[in-house]
Amino acid sequence: MKNVPDFFGCSVFDDRVMKAKLPSKVYLSLRRTIEEGEKLDISVANAVADAMKDWAAAKGATHYTHWFQPLTGVTAEKHDGFISPSPDGGVIMEFSGKELIKGEPDASSFPSGGLRATFEARGYTAWDPTSYAFIKGKTLYIPTAFCSYGGEALDKKTPLLRSMEALNKQALRILRLFGNDDVKYVRTAVGPEQEYFLITREMYEQRKDLRFTGRTLFGAKPPKGQEMDDHYFGVIKPRVAAYMEDLNKELWKLGVLAKTEHNEVAPAQHELAPIYTTTNIATDHNQLTMEMMQKVAAKHGLVCLLHEKPFAGVNGSGKHNNWSMATDKGINLLSPGETPYENAQFLLFLCAVIQAVDDYQDLLRISVATAGNDHRLGANEAPPAVVSIFLGDELNGVLEAIETGTPYAGAEKTQMKLGVNVLPKFNRDTTDRNRTSPFAFTGNKFEFRMLGSSNSIACANIMLNSAVAECLKLYADRLEKAGDFETALHETLRETIRDHKRIIFNGNGYDDAWLKEAVEKRGLLNYRTTPDCIPHLLDEKNVRMLTSHKVFSEAELRSRCEILLDNYCKTVLIEANTMIDMARREIAPAVSGYAAELAHTAAAKKAVDSSLSCGYETELLKKLAMLEDQIMIRSEELQEAVLEVQDIGDIAEESRRIRDTVLGKMGQLRVACDSAETMTAKKYWPFPTYEDLLFSVR
Repeated sequence: MKNVPDFFGCSVFDDRVMKAKLPSKVYLSLRRTIEEGEKLDISVANAVADAMKDWAAAKGATHYTHWFQPLTGVTAEKHDGFISPSPDGGVIMEFSGKELIKGEPDASSFPSGGLRATFEARGYTAWDPTSYAFIKGKTLYIPTAFCSYGGEALDKKTPLLRSMEALNKQALRILRLFGNDDVKYVRTAVGPEQEYFLITREMYEQRKDLRFTGRTLFGAKPPKGQEMDDHYFGVIKPRVAAYMEDLNKELWKLGVLAKTEHNEVAPAQHELAPIYTTTNIATDHNQLTMEMMQKVAAKHGLVCLLHEKPFAGVNGSGKHNNWSMATDKGINLLSPGETPYENAQFLLFLCAVIQAVDDYQDLLRISVATAGNDHRLGANEAPPAVVSIFLGDELNGVLEAIETGTPYAGAEKTQMKLGVNVLPKFNRDTTDRNRTSPFAFTGNKFEFRMLGSSNSIACANIMLNSAVAECLKLYADRLEKAGDFETALHETLRETIRDHKRIIFNGNGYDDAWLKEAVEKRGLLNYRTTPDCIPHLLDEKNVRMLTSHKVFSEAELRSRCEILLDNYCKTVLIEANTMIDMARREIAPAVSGYAAELAHTAAAKKAVDSSLSCGYETELLKKLAMLEDQIMIRSEELQEAVLEVQDIGDIAEESRRIRDTVLGKMGQLRVACDSAETMTAKKYWPFPTYEDLLFSVR
């Protein structure tokens, strides 16, 4: 491998390339568009398109695509060639500013939640100049937004950009109050830590549940799981290390700042973490990361599983969303400095986040709600479904001092002494980390830990940006009218802390006592499942806030509510139908086959000597016969439950019925099948077991 700086971003039309390829006036105009939102002139677009085409063609690209993120959870692309006919019968390579700026994909086949009828096909993609174009294979990829003929957002990028603009607008108002008149813009930045599992492709292909649903619907607990805690941060196995090396190389070519890699808690589980960057770029990069994880795995004879809970009994996979705000001057607005008690600007932005999480805890829960994540949240590997904030002792002490009006002495620095002279001495951080908190302050950013591993990070950041923008707006409205800024500021801080401190919890989020306290004493929300929380997207306060900042229209919110519930229903029903098929066509015949062998063996023994007891065969045969009956009965019950819910016309009611009936029947069928697995000879079992899947990659 070459030196990383030599090839990092070599497939990206980034600022270095633009500065080299574009005329200076065009480059400066484009930078103003990117940084200040200045309107893009068509002459600039034409010049950029021409340079982009020449650069891409020189690297072997023959096609371009408007790359967008529809409401399917994955990306979409339609490839067009650069070729145009020439008068002499040949072709020339052309790419215009118009083609760069706008595309026209068919919008009727993507989820729209009622925004578009099937016969209304026209949709548009619009270039996002703030996210760099890149080359994959022989194609130039142009990040774009996606909207309908009527202008409604049919993607995740458009509302994300709107939310970033909303926060920028309100944050600038606050900064002006503190005398920061030279700040041009405020951007949110994100670094999403990505967890995933690696298994062999050979075993993956033998499991219909993995191929159809991304998770195992059956599987008895293996003799060893994660009990020994020996996989976490353990030595990376050679095959996995080779995969990680190739993955890093592919991501670095695309300008993705992949930095950290390690084994996670569960066997076969790993993590990749990037350096954080501007939110919409981080969102594009995370989509690319998930895609590349799966493509590179295939080259190594592996499969990368991104489901939130691919295996029962071991940790599932999340995606920790490290979020912060920074100015164009490079100032992190969530950095407390050496004396946070005296840093009024930091404290006001901190309070905005605290109030935002408290006031809109439902939106944050909605932003991570999927059928897959429902299996993960609340288990002893992920935050509970109750949203709370961890601040740590130092900031908690600062806020208590402000609320009560008492002096704050400051946290004392403690030097760590490890008792070995050769080891370095260093200062201990003034606060610990809390890995059980859904929303934890980690020094100069917040880590939102509820996201599932397959989620787009766009949804969570849309809600977070919007909620914080709303709170900053409330503060700016109040402080701009104040006669005495210092007094009004202090009162704003004190009242916010008093009114929203219920959301702050620095203890063990896994403790049942906390969940009881959170709901019964503090009045926090506990939406355990997707059907519980999604309908609250349309609560009056949420619609009012999101529409007032022009992040969504009411019609767009209604469409997303419909799409999210529909996706939940379809996901669970596909799983249920897969379970029925596997139980009937694979598991039951396997159990029956082994039972027949036992019966044959017992009969053969009796034929030799009628006094032989055949106790092993007889008792095991009885147990398997009972389980065979249970598998048949539970399969029929699940089938009936699936058929019943499919006749329900209301999607919200259908989702609730699926949650209350289908999931329970799935669980009962699994218990019978998993019990049968523990008693059936391995040679009869029709697909790889957990032992095979979790410990096969060397």
